Formats: sequence, C-alpha cells, structure tokens
Amino acid sequence: MAREAQLPTTATTYYFSSIDALLTAALTQCMEEDSARIEALVEAPDDGVDKRRALALLMAGILTPPGHLLAEFELCLLAVRRPEQRAATRRWKEALAAFARAFTDDPLRVKLFTQAYDGLLLQGLLDDEPPTADEFEELLRELLPDPAKG
Repeated sequence: MAREAQLPTTATTYYFSSIDALLTAALTQCMEEDSARIEALVEAPDDGVDKRRALALLMAGILTPPGHLLAEFELCLLAVRRPEQRAATRRWKEALAAFARAFTDDPLRVKLFTQAYDGLLLQGLLDDEPPTADEFEELLRELLPDPAKG
C-alpha cells in the first residue's frame, strides 16, 4: 500500500499500528466520503434536478470513485465482526434515511428504502453487467415515488 501511495514503507507503520488498522482506515474513509455525497444531495437546493437521478448516478458509479462501493461492503462485513467499526455504517444509514425523508414521512417507506438501497448496490456488484443509472433511477422512483403519487 505504501508503494501505491508513493510513500516509504515506514510511513504506514508510523501512522498505523498494523496493516489491519490501515485497511480499516481506508475502508472507513471511502464510506465517510460517500456518506458525505449523499448528505450533500439532501442539502442541495431544489434546482429542478431530481435528486433520485443524482443518487442513481452515484449508485452506478458515475460520480463515485472506482472501488468505493466494494470498500464500503468490506467495511460493513468488518463491522459485523467488530461493533466498534459501526459508527461509519451508522452515518451511511442515517444519510440514506435523510435522503428518503426528502420524499416521504412514512417510517416504513424510509426503512424499506435504506435496506433496499444496499441490496441494490450489492446485487449490482454481483452482476456481470452492473445496472445503469437509468435502471437504478427506475428502482429509486419505485421505492420513493413522487409525494403526489404516494
């Protein structure tokens, strides 16, 4: 990892107590960055661009650095075994819930969205041909319909 970052090998041991600590920090950073992207969508002014479309672009990896999604699922699996790692995963879930609440105040629909979102992303990782932004948007519109359509 140090070589990939063009740093001396000793740099990693200076800042991190182990390779595991370094890996955990890298995974957490990816999830924190993507949580911030979703939070920014929630806070963005309504400029006529449907936020579901913007989220679909994130889901399809168009606006997200490569490898982030895989890193986030790795962190989730790590958090299953290590509860102290769950803070970043909680922030992720809270960001998703805030996004859903921009479309609905129904707690069941918010919960459905937050849980379905991760499932959609995981299935996208497993597919030989990952879903497109258009396909993700179609699913997001089903999970979070326009308020008038309920």
